[in-house]
Amino acid sequence: MVDAGHNPQLSARATLVVIGGLPATGKSTIARALAQHHRIPYVRIDTIEQVLTRSIIADVSGTAGYFTGYALAAEQLRLGLSVVVECVNPIEMTRKAWSATAQHNSARLLNVEVICSDPDEHRRRAEQRVVDIPDLVLPTWQEILDRDYEPWTMERLVLDTSIMNSDSAVQRITARMFIA
Repeated sequence: MVDAGHNPQLSARATLVVIGGLPATGKSTIARALAQHHRIPYVRIDTIEQVLTRSIIADVSGTAGYFTGYALAAEQLRLGLSVVVECVNPIEMTRKAWSATAQHNSARLLNVEVICSDPDEHRRRAEQRVVDIPDLVLPTWQEILDRDYEPWTMERLVLDTSIMNSDSAVQRITARMFIA
C-alpha cells in the first residue's frame, strides 16, 4: 500500500527516476519494485526496442527506443505523474536527454546508477538470467565487458547490488525522490 504522504500523484512536482547501469546489475528488478511500490508508470527501453525490432520500422541503432522512451516519460510527467525509466543509459548524450525531458516537463530528475561491484557475482547473473521479453537476445558476459559505457559526470545515486537487495534499493531511491 502506498503511503499517501509519499504518493507521487499528490506531490507538488513529479519526479523522473532514471535507473541505468550495465546489463545484469539488477536495474529491472529495482525499477519494477519501485514502480509497484509507488504505483507509478514504468518505462523499460528494452521492451520498446524489442517491439521496434519486431516491427517493420526497426531501428537497429537503438536510438528509436530511447526517443520513444523520452516521449512516453514526458507524457506521464505532463500528467503530473512520477515515472520510473529503466535503461542502460550508457552515454552522456542519453543522460542529458533524460535531464532535458525532466526539465521541459517541470519535473525533478533522479539519476540512479546500479552497479554490481563483485565481478564474479555480476558474471553469474549475466550467465544465468532468464529472458522476460519475448525474442530479446541477452548480451553475453563478454559483450557486457566490451560495451561502451561512459563515466558519469552528472549527479546520481549509486546503488551496489552486490551488497544490497532490491528492497533496500527501493528505500534509498524513495528517500531521494521526495527531497524538495
